[in-house]
Amino acid sequence: MFSFLKKKFFGSREEEPAPSAAPEPAPPPAAVAAEASAEPSAEPAGEPAAMTPPPAPAPAPAPAPAAPDAPAPSPTRQGWLGRLSAGLRKTGSSLTAVFTGTRIDDALYEELETALLMADTGAQATTLLLDDLRRRVKAERATDPQQVRALLADAITDWLRPLQKPLAVGAQPDGPTVWMVAGVNGAGKTTTIGKLTWHLAHHGATVLLAAADTFRAAAREQLGVWAQRNGVDIVSQDGGDPAAVAFDAVTAGRARGKDVVIVDTAGRLPTQLHLMEELRKIKRVVQKAEATAPHEVLLVIDGNTGQNALAQVKAFDAALQLTGLIVTKLDGTAKGGVLAAIAMWAREQGRELPVYFIGIGEKLEDLQPFDAREFATALLS
Repeated sequence: MFSFLKKKFFGSREEEPAPSAAPEPAPPPAAVAAEASAEPSAEPAGEPAAMTPPPAPAPAPAPAPAAPDAPAPSPTRQGWLGRLSAGLRKTGSSLTAVFTGTRIDDALYEELETALLMADTGAQATTLLLDDLRRRVKAERATDPQQVRALLADAITDWLRPLQKPLAVGAQPDGPTVWMVAGVNGAGKTTTIGKLTWHLAHHGATVLLAAADTFRAAAREQLGVWAQRNGVDIVSQDGGDPAAVAFDAVTAGRARGKDVVIVDTAGRLPTQLHLMEELRKIKRVVQKAEATAPHEVLLVIDGNTGQNALAQVKAFDAALQLTGLIVTKLDGTAKGGVLAAIAMWAREQGRELPVYFIGIGEKLEDLQPFDAREFATALLS
């Protein structure tokens, strides 16, 4: 979930499993699942040495222990993955229906192309995915449509892998990590900030929130509720200038020794040019308070908006130079393929634009780190 770069974050969490003990397919989300469910590792570090029997005369060499199977996801994680699969069922059912036949022929690939396009994957990403799938089918000499389905999951996983990355905290030597969060109205931006704050606090990080959405009183109140619930500080003003609030928050975060400052901004459409210019102003002012900030510029997008989500990414990136995305509401009518289109666009730009988190509901634990393998599996389940 997070890549903590300061030792103090781990001072009170030594009992939790190290990332290397995480199950396949991807270490960070499984490790987070273990933390969220507060279940101790099945194989605590150091325990095998304590259980070694005392030496005996001419002992017979002990057989090498078999490599343990990867531990199953915790009940919390399993439930979350089940809801993710249910949320993506609209897309998944269209894709899996392609593999109900008995032949691997051009008709199968044509149906699959249609299903991927209907899932908002985009024409270019669809073409490249299918080309990759054909190569895999030929290399594996697959003869069964279900084998092709598994190979498609592998292809989608590899395609989305560049989007998978933990969110770093603590890279700054003498100041807070500053995140600026943007998004259109209704994407779930403020709620997402509240969930991020909960996860950070759960890991022992100190957080300060900046209520820079000064246009909507309810936004300040909503963020204030999250601050109170998570026991963190908040800087806000009634009707104040958003950039001034952000400046005060970053300054206060440094003075109070906070680990993370999260700046909430007003929701806006990319076509509202004066509001987009205000976002640029907030970023400039944050840089005056801390020269290297903001360290992350995150865009929250609604997973139900399809190709419009890609348009939002392009517009906000042009204004702010985004560093990462958070995709919410994948429990609704989300098609899911837009992540492939975003990966295609990032590839064309020659840059990384990770999807740090995906959300499937209103509960705190419903916001989880993006994992390419899990997402591909849910999409084709």
